[in-house]
Amino acid sequence: MSLSRLLFLALFFLAGVLLGQVLAGKVPDGTGGELTRYLTDYVYLYGQTAPESRAFWETVVIYFRYPLLAVFLGFTSVGVVLVPVVAAAFGFFLSFSVSCFTAAFGGEGVLLALAVSGLRCAVTLPCFFLLAVPSWQASWTLASLSLGRGQRTAPVVYGRVWWLRAGLAAAVLLAGVCADHALSPVLLRLALERVLS
Repeated sequence: MSLSRLLFLALFFLAGVLLGQVLAGKVPDGTGGELTRYLTDYVYLYGQTAPESRAFWETVVIYFRYPLLAVFLGFTSVGVVLVPVVAAAFGFFLSFSVSCFTAAFGGEGVLLALAVSGLRCAVTLPCFFLLAVPSWQASWTLASLSLGRGQRTAPVVYGRVWWLRAGLAAAVLLAGVCADHALSPVLLRLALERVLS
């Protein structure tokens, strides 16, 4: 994995984080009550439904969306532009949600944000960058072949290491989904009890 490519994508991620924090500052003050009601209803409804419900598949989508998008973009020349955009979007939405929690609940919002997205970030961020960097490199190769001579003279090969990396990331993401599905409602309930007490 190229360190310069990793740093470049990390800069886009950080730019998204900063933009998310700036825009979260413009959220109306009444958002805290709405957010509290939403989280309380979520915890209540999660306790009423079976673990095999739709929530599991929603967790799968949340975990796999950015890493899978990075993988798919690695098979296109437009990925040269879109992989950094996806990194920035990842940073933006993560930062915006965490900043909304802290803006609505103050210091206790950090605890709520950790309960909601802490485990997910610990799993998805490394997997995203593990997949995004080689995908971005493959996109550069495709783009240079397409734009350079107007035709492909050599195939773009996704070697064994690339596929092993993708398989490892998928296994880690799936383990994270299972852990998140089991632990997040409990952690969120405990964090909400602390915030509301």
